[in-house]
Amino acid sequence: MSRPKRLSSHSYVGRANYFLTFCTYERVKALTDPDIAARTLEQFRRTAAIEQFAIRAYCLMPDHVHLLVEGLSASSDLKRFAKMAKQRSGGVHRRRRGQRLWQEGYFERVLRDGDDPAAIGRYIIDNPIEAGFQNYPNVG
Repeated sequence: MSRPKRLSSHSYVGRANYFLTFCTYERVKALTDPDIAARTLEQFRRTAAIEQFAIRAYCLMPDHVHLLVEGLSASSDLKRFAKMAKQRSGGVHRRRRGQRLWQEGYFERVLRDGDDPAAIGRYIIDNPIEAGFQNYPNVG
C-alpha cells in the first residue's frame, strides 16, 4: 500500500486535534493478543508524552488502531508523533515476536474548527460495539 497523501496546506505542527488510523501489516489480527495490545498502548503513551501530545481517545481493534490526539504545544509535530509511535511499538513487537506490526503509512483527519472532538472520541470508543465486539477491553 502506498502512503496516504498529507494536506499540503497544513503544517501538522502546533496545537491541533487529529483522528488517526494505523493498520497492522497485512491486516493481521495481532492486537487481539492482550500482551501485544498492552505493549502497543504503552509505547503510544510514552511517545505522546515525549512528543507533547495528549491521547484523548483510543481503540485498538484486532487489525487497526484509532487515536484521537491533540498537540499540546506550538512544537507538537503530528508526523513525528505518528512515525515514532509506530516505530517504537513496532520495534517492541519485532523484538518479542520477530514480526512486523504495522503497514506503511497511516490515515489522518485534521479536525477543523467546526468538528466536535467529543463526537469523534465517542465514535472511536463505540467502534468495537459497531463492529460486533461486546465488552472490548482495548478502548479508552
